[in-house]
Amino acid sequence: MKTSEGGRQDEVRIHEFGEYRVDAARRTLLRGGRREPLTPKVFDTLLFMLRHPGEILEKDVLMRAVWPDTVVEENNLSQNIATLRRVLQERRGENRYIETVPGRGYRFVADVVTRDEDAQDRPVHATLAVLPFENLSRDPERDYLADGLTEETITALGRVEPAHLAVIGRTSVMGYRKTTKSASDIGRELDAGYLVEGSIRGEGGRLRVTAKLVRVRDQTQVWSATFDSEPRSMMELQCELAGVIAEQIRLRLSPARLASLANRQTRHPDAYDHYLRGRHFWHQLTPETTRRALEHYACATRLDPDYALAWSGIADAWCATPITGDASPRDVLPYVRHAVEQAIRAHPDLAESQASLGFLDFWLEWQWPAAEAAFRSAIALDPNCPFPHRMLGLLYSHVGWQRDAAASMRRLRELEPLLAVNQALSAQVAFAGRDFGAAAQFARQAIIIDPHFWVGHFQLAQACVELDDDGAALAALDDAAHASGGNSKVVALRGYLHARRGRTSEARAAVAALQAVARERYVPPYAIALVYAGLDDADRAIQWLDRAYDARDVHLLFVPIDRKWDLLRDDPRVVDLLARCRFAIEGSARARVRTPGDNVRRLAR
Repeated sequence: MKTSEGGRQDEVRIHEFGEYRVDAARRTLLRGGRREPLTPKVFDTLLFMLRHPGEILEKDVLMRAVWPDTVVEENNLSQNIATLRRVLQERRGENRYIETVPGRGYRFVADVVTRDEDAQDRPVHATLAVLPFENLSRDPERDYLADGLTEETITALGRVEPAHLAVIGRTSVMGYRKTTKSASDIGRELDAGYLVEGSIRGEGGRLRVTAKLVRVRDQTQVWSATFDSEPRSMMELQCELAGVIAEQIRLRLSPARLASLANRQTRHPDAYDHYLRGRHFWHQLTPETTRRALEHYACATRLDPDYALAWSGIADAWCATPITGDASPRDVLPYVRHAVEQAIRAHPDLAESQASLGFLDFWLEWQWPAAEAAFRSAIALDPNCPFPHRMLGLLYSHVGWQRDAAASMRRLRELEPLLAVNQALSAQVAFAGRDFGAAAQFARQAIIIDPHFWVGHFQLAQACVELDDDGAALAALDDAAHASGGNSKVVALRGYLHARRGRTSEARAAVAALQAVARERYVPPYAIALVYAGLDDADRAIQWLDRAYDARDVHLLFVPIDRKWDLLRDDPRVVDLLARCRFAIEGSARARVRTPGDNVRRLAR
């Protein structure tokens, strides 16, 4: 048994700093319950520094500790330190964790908590995927119920012990419906150690649910059970499933946490039924299914006015429509405000309620400090809830904090690796960071996951414009136009591309087409402004940006970061416009996470 300084046994030493946890026995570095890969010598470097927090460690001392029997060059140590800083997400010159002492060595400056942990009480760190429950009933109308049971089981397990159990998101697993792949293949693709498989069948007016837990590494069935339930007690069934599955992978589940899981849902059976149907339609992400989702959510809230999850669903569905369907922000704003107010009133400490509040503040209200606080509150309430990670990444991207944005999107993809929109929005974050190659790669991954997802084709097109691959850009725009039904962003980007390449008549035709549609319905003024920017017509471009401001056009959020506006961004008229928009969060919400009560009081004012 290896012994470190003072006779303490490393096998039972745990070092914690910031959001990180180092288990010396397992030689693991964890961030938010997720393992960060380190090479053996990089881990040894970190571990030695954690044993001597606050001390100046001379370079030769560090080198002897990490390479005790080998003569190495100082560059090896420098590379280890650089790798640690990258893994710990330190910005250049930030020194949150590691300080360079010129001419001497390094010092670990963060506060470190070191403790022993009894081996029998060590929590398991696992990644679990809940595969789609199979509907074995003859009635296809039961499909939504099977999907709902899948989704709610994922949510329940994600809230069990988020520091020790990572649960793959719903959309990533839905692609495995009726799959013939083996457990080992699915586990490898999802990077999951355990799989939950289940089925649902209607028998004589009752529901029979069968579930089993499979360990991926040897495809052993760890546990299985059958549950009989009245259709009106699905929530109790889901909580029971979450509890027994968690127990099987040796996680400590407290009664208080079980109560919090049950409190997520309504006790009204028909309201719950409408909520499940709403979620089923919402995840299809088309204008028609969004309309049907809103109808079912509305039915749920009429039956249970305190149903926070349904109110949150209404808010998110409406809030996205200015991007996905060219809806007028001023028209949808009252609906979003009302739904968010109801969600916060009904359940302020629900992650989904806080995330919906942040979506409103970010996208429509342009109150970005409040948006950041709400997203961070949502993550604190449920670290495994994907949506606030997505929105926080976009927010950080729009203020130019690219490393923070990339970290949030990376966490999002860990939670939902096979969701096309997550790959597409990762492309947007990379595009804003001027990494156009990575943007194209993420966009292509989105298209592989869902060839009909128009945002993926659009993201590929805008990346290819900057990569000077006009053929690929125009092909992607054709696909995006077909899949989106003529979204203004697709028409505008095509017009911009033509303008930048000197095809003036095609660019002006795009302007004319947008203006013709605008005579019939709302068209974002930003779209027309973008084409004029491509034509180097600064006066008309800025005139249309002013109209966009009057319309509260959400696309204005792209002016501070999109390369297409580089030539106009220093124009005093654009500087003034952006000052009025107040797109900034510096020095505000990062100071603390707001409590749910703060947001209740703010909405009441």
